[in-house]
Amino acid sequence: MAGAIALSRVLVLTCALVATAGWACAQQAPRTPAADLSGTWTSRTMTPLERPAGQTRLVLSRDEANKLAGRMATFRAADSKATDPNAPAPRESGDPGGYNAFWVDPGDDYSVVKGEIRASGIVEPADGKIPYRDRMASTVVQRRIGQEYVSGRGDYTGPEDVPLRERCLIGFGNTGGPGMLGSLYNNTYEFLQTEGHMVMLIEMVHDVRIIPIFDNAKAARAAHRPAAITRWLGDSVGWWEGDTFVMETINVHPAQSSESSIPLTKDGKIVERFTRKGKAEIFYEFEVTDPNHYTAPWKAEYTLTVPKGAVYEYACHEGNYAMEGILGGARLAEKEAAGVIAAK
Repeated sequence: MAGAIALSRVLVLTCALVATAGWACAQQAPRTPAADLSGTWTSRTMTPLERPAGQTRLVLSRDEANKLAGRMATFRAADSKATDPNAPAPRESGDPGGYNAFWVDPGDDYSVVKGEIRASGIVEPADGKIPYRDRMASTVVQRRIGQEYVSGRGDYTGPEDVPLRERCLIGFGNTGGPGMLGSLYNNTYEFLQTEGHMVMLIEMVHDVRIIPIFDNAKAARAAHRPAAITRWLGDSVGWWEGDTFVMETINVHPAQSSESSIPLTKDGKIVERFTRKGKAEIFYEFEVTDPNHYTAPWKAEYTLTVPKGAVYEYACHEGNYAMEGILGGARLAEKEAAGVIAAK
């Protein structure tokens, strides 16, 4: 209840600001009860966005899914053991390690979409892979961040060189979208639907998407902000197609896009669709188009389900409080490399 009240206040304030700017808040007749997306949902799943190597089929049998889930459960159990406080420090060139599996909650089963157990979110193209023009070029920042995470070594000339997720600016793993994907943990959402707006509160790093609803696709697309305005999570507008809520997102912030699982340029867009399927499911699909990154549009499908718990505060402050140490360590390394001080 408190979350819904807070979201309502956000919505009222947003509408007031929009009106002040000279725009009218979009209005539309209420949808049928079957179309109401309001509620708490989760994207927890073992189904990855891209189909793993060696898995040629989109659909898994229940036996196949159980075997894969069992292997993951065995790994997590082994990786959840307490850290030995007497263990020596890791080698300088080695991976110091992150959290063990006790702390993660990505999901314990594969997504069931349209009655099928899915091996990948991607359904088009048929091989379940993102059709990059040049995968290495499109993922250069993602790979650099991964290397920095493992080694602890990066540029760190200033705070902007630290990844967005470490700076606690937006959630990692594309939990907030566009293209809302499951992540290591905190994969919960609260949707609040009104006549004029759809509000999506993302548990991971408290991101919020506020999408104005228009009468049709043409009116919505005409309401996109100027291309010069790039925002975290992009510029989203929405409309209804029957009982399916459709939202189109463009102009994702370049810094977010470069670190995203779904990179986009200024020419790219993502169209997301949400269709309520009974009390406990939302059929969620999205299509990605960007001629600069991809050879063709590609599509993914997932199912959002009802979680066991509520949306809790995700108080991300590691980057805020650790920034002084991160940058201080980089300055120390520079002095050691320059011979100003002796290396330890």
